[in-house]
Amino acid sequence: MNKPIHYIAAIALTLTSAVALGHDFATGALKIGHPWTRATPVGAKVAGGYLTLQNGGSAPDRLLGGSSDIAGRIEIHEMAVKDGVMTMRPLDKGLEVKPGASVELKPGGYHVMFMDLKRQLKEGETVKVTLSFEKAGTLPVEFAVQSVGAREPSQGSGHKH
Repeated sequence: MNKPIHYIAAIALTLTSAVALGHDFATGALKIGHPWTRATPVGAKVAGGYLTLQNGGSAPDRLLGGSSDIAGRIEIHEMAVKDGVMTMRPLDKGLEVKPGASVELKPGGYHVMFMDLKRQLKEGETVKVTLSFEKAGTLPVEFAVQSVGAREPSQGSGHKH
């Protein structure tokens, strides 16, 4: 009688492992690791997205932006401190990833900017985004939505920080 329960448990564990391990995405020589964002308050119009980009190829590429049902537009931004003042600006030419290099998009630095949000982002969900690259083209990814104040991906989303 317990065999069906064991089978169901085994299937559930297999699927859970696939989700945890499946939070990396790739297109051509580019690997996108652990995309995540924060939950937003009701009525928020912007949100930041974070991930790691790794270029295993022999030529540079650029993350140009993207598209998603959750936002009117997606831009690549940079935050920096200049003369003691925190500034944020869009990278009009995108973010270059040199051959053999990695770039981390994280709070307080480079990030994906979801503009004109169409709905609230809720902790625990995933949001589908298509990233656009200069040479590699487009890549569908899923951003895990963390808590409002998250500073890094949670351990529960398959991240090891």
